[in-house]
Amino acid sequence: MASVGKAVSKDVKQQIRTSALAFLSFLNKSVTPFHAVESCESILKSAGFVELFENQRLKVQPKGKFYIKKNETSIFAFAVGGAFNPTNTGYSMVVAHTDSPCLRVKPISKRTSEQFLQVGVSPYGGGVWRSWFDRDLSIAGQVIFKGAQSEILHKLIDFGRPVLHIPNLAIHLDSDRGKFEFNSEQHLRPILAQVSSDNSTKDEKKVDKDQLISGISIIGDHHDILLKSIGELAGCEPEELLDLDLYLYDTQPANLTGLEEEFISGARLDNLVGTYTSIMGLVQSLGDEQAFSTDQNIRLVACFDNEEVGSVSAQGAASHFMEWLMRRIVAPLMSQMLLNVRLAVLTVYADQAHACHPNYANKHEDCHKPTFNKGVVVKINANQRYATSAVTHSIFKIIAESAGIPIQVVARSDLLCGSTVGPILSAKLGIQTIDVGCPQLAMHSIRELGDTSSIHYATTLYSQFFNKLPSVLGSLKKHEPPTLMNVD
Repeated sequence: MASVGKAVSKDVKQQIRTSALAFLSFLNKSVTPFHAVESCESILKSAGFVELFENQRLKVQPKGKFYIKKNETSIFAFAVGGAFNPTNTGYSMVVAHTDSPCLRVKPISKRTSEQFLQVGVSPYGGGVWRSWFDRDLSIAGQVIFKGAQSEILHKLIDFGRPVLHIPNLAIHLDSDRGKFEFNSEQHLRPILAQVSSDNSTKDEKKVDKDQLISGISIIGDHHDILLKSIGELAGCEPEELLDLDLYLYDTQPANLTGLEEEFISGARLDNLVGTYTSIMGLVQSLGDEQAFSTDQNIRLVACFDNEEVGSVSAQGAASHFMEWLMRRIVAPLMSQMLLNVRLAVLTVYADQAHACHPNYANKHEDCHKPTFNKGVVVKINANQRYATSAVTHSIFKIIAESAGIPIQVVARSDLLCGSTVGPILSAKLGIQTIDVGCPQLAMHSIRELGDTSSIHYATTLYSQFFNKLPSVLGSLKKHEPPTLMNVD
């Protein structure tokens, strides 16, 4: 395994910076899971991947590169090895998720208080909500509307500028200045505009639902000035809007920070770091044409939605979509029954890890203190909150050593850790899995902090995983049948 603290060459430093800047571009465009999938799709198309659709027959062949989307918020990319043999091999998989804690616009968001127009929002996931106060917020997501021929259309929108703000209470008005307590329903409600003569009349007028399209318009559920702006972005009239799936986000772009610019500061590092590096790892792995041509496995990257709220959705990891997709992919490639196929060889689940906080070092166990710029973190938990085993950890260490990538370990006994998709997929599919991630601080804050080297390290490691896994597995000594002992 590459030694921790090993000097980094000038060439590697340049690769680290180049990878980090490319990730920043991806991150700043990926303001919602919809936009993250769109960004992934752009990368895949540029690399020659072809889109498939779940309601059509999946026509795949060896050395083919494909992707399929689910709900426009999950994306699955795969490349079939040139020597794929369904009776002897299976899938090499890296899994991540596209969602992050955020505030989402309520189905009926229209609020007015003290001459301010406000937007009702719901917390999604376990965010550090205090970090959302006093930020310049925008709105993005998916809009559903009726077309000219009464067809149902959808479009991604992004205001792309500050339109909402959640102001803090002045310290002079707070009787308990030593605490920060708030009610998420009352106090986490952003301001959209001030009531004025320009918007008050039409915004407060009663709406006759019978006069709207089929009585299903959302006019009246949201402020008119908001719906007007949404309609302009979507290219439709407000009366044609059927529903909204909108997210709030911080308009301050992610950037490099620190005196040496060795850190990445931005929103949604958990888990767009995992999403980006897994997609890029797959794409980069295909640059080794010899390894791809002789690969007997299918290389698969799965980026799920809804991990932050339990994964229980059609596009989440707890659904049967993953197994369905894996079986659909191999069906055109084989002449024998599906039951003869080993569905997977090994899965890497890539989600962010907690770096040791310099101001709260006691939150980490002395022997397990992940830090920045020292490699990808392997996550271990004795109670199966993570899916890592001794076997999968050993395989991963061998691959990391071959790639020259350092890895580190995190484990603590007296603090609850967040679980991941790793155990869900491991149990559902019977797949050997390892949980890994890049270290970061301020997880689930509106502004998280990571290190620049993680993007390069993780991308390189996942690329090497796809290229080296078959040979590493081939070197594993199979278990011998147990010797029976007579204790008569």
